[in-house]
Amino acid sequence: MAFDHRKYVAFKPVAKTDRRWPDKVIETAPTWCAVDLRDGNQALVKPMSVAQKTRMFELLVKLGFKEIEIGFPAASQPDFDFCRKLIEEDRIPEDVKIQVLTQARPELIERTYEALAGARKAIVHVYNSTSTVQREQVFGLDRDGIRDIAVNGAKLVRDIAARHPETEWTFQYSPESFTGTELDFAAEVIDAVSEVWRPEEGQPMIINLPATVEMATPNVFADQIEWICDNIKRREHISISVHTHNDRGCAVAAAELAVMAGADRVEGTLMGNGERTGNMDLVTMAMNLYSQGIDPTLDLSGMAEITEVVEACTEISTHPRHPYAGELVFTAFSGSHQDAIRKCLARRKDGEIWNVAYLPIDPFDVGRRYEEVVRINSQSGKGGVAYVLERDYNISLPRWLQIEFSKVVQREAETNGGEIDSLTIHRLFEDRYLKVHADWALRSYDLHRDEEGVHAEVSVGRDASPVRLDGHGLGAVEAVSEALEKRFGISIAVEAYDEFALGEGTNANALACIRLTASGRHCSAAALAEDTTSATLQALFSAVAQAVGVDMPKKEVEVETAGA
Repeated sequence: MAFDHRKYVAFKPVAKTDRRWPDKVIETAPTWCAVDLRDGNQALVKPMSVAQKTRMFELLVKLGFKEIEIGFPAASQPDFDFCRKLIEEDRIPEDVKIQVLTQARPELIERTYEALAGARKAIVHVYNSTSTVQREQVFGLDRDGIRDIAVNGAKLVRDIAARHPETEWTFQYSPESFTGTELDFAAEVIDAVSEVWRPEEGQPMIINLPATVEMATPNVFADQIEWICDNIKRREHISISVHTHNDRGCAVAAAELAVMAGADRVEGTLMGNGERTGNMDLVTMAMNLYSQGIDPTLDLSGMAEITEVVEACTEISTHPRHPYAGELVFTAFSGSHQDAIRKCLARRKDGEIWNVAYLPIDPFDVGRRYEEVVRINSQSGKGGVAYVLERDYNISLPRWLQIEFSKVVQREAETNGGEIDSLTIHRLFEDRYLKVHADWALRSYDLHRDEEGVHAEVSVGRDASPVRLDGHGLGAVEAVSEALEKRFGISIAVEAYDEFALGEGTNANALACIRLTASGRHCSAAALAEDTTSATLQALFSAVAQAVGVDMPKKEVEVETAGA
């Protein structure tokens, strides 16, 4: 078989019995470093132009990133030129550090400092691969040879920086392919580099531990980070950074667990763009913290702008289910989900802790609207349909009518396929329940009490020849029903009746909904009017019309016209 699992071997976990990170809780955001302009850019089919890079850099600054990796200037002339553009045009805010990457090779390190000349603050990020497979199969070097590359690179980074005291330098070292490196050897190389840079004497130093290829479950990566934090020298003077990739689909989880294990800093990209399956998604991790009541120190409220810029610069579309940013992530099609969302939003008061079913955060916080939360298709139920009518048309339906009308909407969705928009839902409601035939339009009514209860005198029908009805009952509905039964020879049994006052500023101030059986036929109708009595009587007439026909019966009885 070509698909043969036997060619692989399980990753060997860390032999660790004193792990503490599972009991830790993230309480503050890590230091963020956005690497969209370097790691993200090198993964693109079509690398960014200078204009695209500039637009991405300005977005990152606007969002609040204080450390931004802008390129690999020694390896690419466009990266070199972009670095010079930012510095010479004074585009870098005073509180932002730019970061550049270089391999631990003398000519590349020299060129890197040329690109950074005149920068106020800069992080020089030097790396070499330390993993077993790279040592043995790529470089053909032993441990000493790999460690010497790192040490010699660290010395040159230190020495050239000393020639440029006008810049506030931070040194960063990455043992590339850290996850595939023996932990004792990774610690040995890190200690050798810190021996050169001497962070305890005041030189800011970052050790970046990359999951260059994600090789195991996030808990194993957390063990590796905690082991390094426990075993390297000068830990209290070193910022531990992580840079996770998404080969197993767990980059965000691995970074979160790494912070629990002691990491101080996280590198990633917006929307997770990066090589192979991508980098750690900064938007997702920062929003995860936000959803737990933790200040992410980034302003991600303009999610539409973020996705627009990322898509324009990377030429990669955002998946509609992308966490927090996708078009459909706050959308509920399921009927039970829609019903729960509608009820929770109706109960919620301003200023309360967010606690809404199926919505981990308030969509408004990232610039989304409640209109986008509930959308209707053939899978939707009564709650979603009712929510749309409430939200867009201020129409609240009783539960029995929610159930009945949702079936009308579902049939429409099944017939036409796809999503049913708000206008279509309202049209269906009007056609099925609100439409009033001229023969059954309420013209006038007079209700008063006498010794028999309520006496109703009602005029219904066309202006030219309205029909006058009168009847008695315990209430208005019963009195008019008695009048209809008497005049048209039908039997009426009201099964459900609800009336609602509508909000101010609407043309109609009341909605009435009624379900009845007339001569053995089940009928439902609704009506909008300026007062609840008018709405109630019109709903009653519209429901009866469904049973006896929309044309007013003329033959069963003698018709009295107004003024006769």
